[in-house]
Amino acid sequence: MKNYKIFYSAAFCFLLMLLSKSTQAGTAFVHLFEWRWTDIANECETFLGPKGFDAVQISPPNEHINHSTWWARYQPVSYQLNSRSGSEAELQDMIQRCHAVGVKIYADLVINHTAAWNSGGTGTAGTLWSLENHPALYSSNDYHSPRYNISSYSDANHVWNGKLSGLPDLNTGSSYVQDQIAGYINHLKSIGVDGFRVDAAKHMAPLDIQAILDKAGNPWSFLEVIGAAGEAAEIQPDQYIHVGQVTEFKYGTDIAGNFNGQIKNLKTLGESWGLLPSAKALIFVDNHDRERGHGGGGTLSYKDGEKYNLANIFMLAFPYGYPKVMSGYKFTDTDVGPPVGETNCSNSQWVCQHRWSNIANMVGFRNYTVDSWSVNNWWDNGNNQIAFGRGDKGFVVINNEAGALTQSLFTGLPEGNYCNVLAGDDACSGEVISVDASGYAYFNVAGMSATAIHGGAMVDDNCTDCGGCTDCSEYQKNFNQLYFRGTANRWSTTQMSLVADNTWEVTINFDGQSKQRFKFDVNGDWSYNFGDNNNDGILEQTGSDIYTSVTGQYKVTVNDETKAYSLTQIGCGTDFNKNFDSLYFRGTPNGWGTTEMTLVADNTWEVVVNFDGQSNQRYKVDVYGDWSYNFGDNNSDGILEQIGADIYTNVTGIYLLRVNDSTRTYQLIAQ
Repeated sequence: MKNYKIFYSAAFCFLLMLLSKSTQAGTAFVHLFEWRWTDIANECETFLGPKGFDAVQISPPNEHINHSTWWARYQPVSYQLNSRSGSEAELQDMIQRCHAVGVKIYADLVINHTAAWNSGGTGTAGTLWSLENHPALYSSNDYHSPRYNISSYSDANHVWNGKLSGLPDLNTGSSYVQDQIAGYINHLKSIGVDGFRVDAAKHMAPLDIQAILDKAGNPWSFLEVIGAAGEAAEIQPDQYIHVGQVTEFKYGTDIAGNFNGQIKNLKTLGESWGLLPSAKALIFVDNHDRERGHGGGGTLSYKDGEKYNLANIFMLAFPYGYPKVMSGYKFTDTDVGPPVGETNCSNSQWVCQHRWSNIANMVGFRNYTVDSWSVNNWWDNGNNQIAFGRGDKGFVVINNEAGALTQSLFTGLPEGNYCNVLAGDDACSGEVISVDASGYAYFNVAGMSATAIHGGAMVDDNCTDCGGCTDCSEYQKNFNQLYFRGTANRWSTTQMSLVADNTWEVTINFDGQSKQRFKFDVNGDWSYNFGDNNNDGILEQTGSDIYTSVTGQYKVTVNDETKAYSLTQIGCGTDFNKNFDSLYFRGTPNGWGTTEMTLVADNTWEVVVNFDGQSNQRYKVDVYGDWSYNFGDNNSDGILEQIGADIYTNVTGIYLLRVNDSTRTYQLIAQ
């Protein structure tokens, strides 16, 4: 596939970087169950950020009992940030490094109860504790009374005030207890945590949880509420949605039931099935409890192999809820804790579902199709082969049968050659699907597999539009001139060129910065300018700023008659001569991650970088993104040497880095 022009935009990897500290959910996130903080930081930089994951749910970061089981993390000893996953300093470093590549952090909050195992001991931070006695935190007065184990789930007060699995039940209605928990949450917020999972939420009254979150400034949160049949109405998921998003456990059992039955029925999946409203639903195929048969069971897990993979593809393709990908370790004993050795995907004991190429690349699909929140052009064979579109953005085909699916289908997509993003680890490393002028494409999908295409991963054999006209004086126009102005050029006046009748163009390097936006200005003095009030691609005079999350080099086009405008990523690089197949920027501005550079002319690579002028600010360029063939500058003379020294710079602001892979020269150009 190296001969194709690839339009797979890095914008999807950074789509939600703009919201890295916001209080809103993004497109898809992953639970790195029982991972260490240092390994999560590396995973953010090397995989999660580049693949476009919105966030990571981490295991409870507080001090817990010293025990090898996974559930040791759910028996709090104190709110000190010293756990099996690492120290507070390591946690804070992880958060900063993940933020640098656009990945948010959600912490698991265990606030319903405290530890019970062995009736006491020493916690992971060295704290001595005993039942209902946690120094400088809680004493016996801070728990519900009378003490009893929960024996019936038909009485909400019995559930809210009793002990879950014998664990001492905190009186979350107490102002003191609420203050202690809110202080813990605020501490996590102060070091950069973006959101929270509230463990065992149905064991606390909604008013108590709301009071705690109010005292903590109402951070974005989702609540664990199982919603089992026959339980009290007051502890059902719909009773908690006014507090935050809520785990929709029924979603996982519905998915499993249909993938074990007939997936044709999934066409109507949603509220009509008795599920929560999409905007309130936190969904998953499985989670750390359900894969172990806890909390009701009934879901698929990694042990189901291909079927589990297809279920995750469906979850990420179908427009419902905020999806969470589970990623844990292998087990036979449902109590066993994390494997010994490296806590990452180099250890074969870790399943690393999030790195399965089908699941990972479907995050890019969801990112690209998020603005087309509908199911279109549904097709099924009456059984276990289905296909559907997401407006004119993407199309997915899922074959949950042993035999091949061979079918010509209407996709609703524009004509073009699309990468099957499920054909390899890289989005454009395998099969190409051609959509004809009528929107049809032919699919040949092997048994128990899937195909997915979207407009963010396209190829073009011809590359015919690599330049503009040289003499445009003959073209009609309504404006004498037009200028691009926005954050990408610091609101200066970048002159646009008339390239056809009423058609103006300019090439802009977008860096995906927070609140990135632009407008068009006729005279260059704001006296006659255009924006977009309705975000519909049509300009209005003195209209609103036009916000965009794209990253990379784009052709911006405006028709001064229809007032229509568009952004098209430039991808003509495969026609240019080059000595490297790829090139990546790596340095302190991107947390030493891999930001792909674009081939824009013969031997010429470019990327836009936002430098913050931090102490010891530096960078290098890396050919393969794995440090095996990298370049720095030993003499600070603007000439790169292989395995050269880090390149230091004290610049601040948005700069274009240009590298010539023939002469080995490089330069920073202020934007």
